[in-house]
Amino acid sequence: MAIATPLPMTLTPTPKIASIPNQTSWQILSPGLEKRVYLPPPENEVTKLTALRIDPAYYTFRVHYRPGAPLTIRQWAEAFPGAVAFVNANFFDDKGNALGLLVADGQVYGQSFVDRGGTFLVQNGQPRVRSNIAEPYAAESFEQAVQGFPMLMLNGAQAYTDTAQDRFTRRTVVAQDSNGRIVLLVTPLIGLTLLDLSNFLPTTDMNLINALNLDGGGSTLMYLNVSGAPEYVVTSLDPVPAVLAVYPR
Repeated sequence: MAIATPLPMTLTPTPKIASIPNQTSWQILSPGLEKRVYLPPPENEVTKLTALRIDPAYYTFRVHYRPGAPLTIRQWAEAFPGAVAFVNANFFDDKGNALGLLVADGQVYGQSFVDRGGTFLVQNGQPRVRSNIAEPYAAESFEQAVQGFPMLMLNGAQAYTDTAQDRFTRRTVVAQDSNGRIVLLVTPLIGLTLLDLSNFLPTTDMNLINALNLDGGGSTLMYLNVSGAPEYVVTSLDPVPAVLAVYPR
């Protein structure tokens, strides 16, 4: 029985996402508020990291929480039109209740993580990002607070080295630099592993001291609406029950 000779196959090249140049300077949106794009390796659009750098001398922070009643990004924007920016905050359960500690305008919800992660807090009007392990919550009085895990940077160095259950997904981060400014970061597209993100952040020129991973994946969102600048929206795939918002002083 003769065996037919297979016809030559025409292979369709796999499309590649074009590499784009790294943005090398901060865009001043208003005094005390800047925006920039970073491109972690392999330096293409899928790993793009959007950063907002916020000076507490010009801006303050508030936590908004809707326990059991998550909102979309547009619903949050409509509910708090005075906010110039916000990102999603705590991880939450399937009923829309925040996990860990959350403080919204002095009202305390939940219980602090004791064996993991960190806290973004506002105390006596001053924002901080700190580790829950290095500085455990001691029932101090906070005006605002959100929690997440893991810490990505601590004392200026990479803090996360675990590869267990790590995966590529969208990320939301709150960090603080050596000048006390707060930096909010999101990956709008495919995102990064926690290990890659923790490894990348100390290599940038942001001079970050501490950085905390907030809820990511389908929860990642960022909203920016500053007079004179284009609206910037990273829409979450799921409604979220809590956001960390930025307001002019």
